[in-house]
Amino acid sequence: MAQKTPPAADERKTSVARNPKATHDYHVLETWEAGIVLTGTEVKSLRGGKASIKESWARVRNGEVFLEGMNITPYEQGNRYNHDPVRSRKLLLHRQQIDKLIGAIEQKGLALIPLELYFLNGRAKVALALGRGKKQHDKREDIKRRLADREAARAMASARRGK
Repeated sequence: MAQKTPPAADERKTSVARNPKATHDYHVLETWEAGIVLTGTEVKSLRGGKASIKESWARVRNGEVFLEGMNITPYEQGNRYNHDPVRSRKLLLHRQQIDKLIGAIEQKGLALIPLELYFLNGRAKVALALGRGKKQHDKREDIKRRLADREAARAMASARRGK
């Protein structure tokens, strides 16, 4: 009898775009994975890695979640079937998740920000985070902590090489 492989081993994740500034500007409170409604030429552009989510955000409109400001470069061979590069794109979430998001966004200072755009088993997904904006002193503390961690790692590496 053949053994089944665990489901996690079958999943293939290919990252298309990341938003490193999101963790710099926001305290990430909770994350969700959402599907995206795309056209054919948008998918072909994404497979080529032609996307940017640095200036994008998500919003709830009429009980649905939309990703705004994401730029997907038009597909070169798409001719007249090409899409608008920065159109708003609908995100696919369960009703319970959307209701939870609506409740969280109504609180002061919370925002929906995309962290990463990727393909999971051939389907386009976005990692969506609920975040609270950081103050300037929080950003400075994060930079100091990162520098201290980097220095400690460098010291450990040089100590290992010295032996």
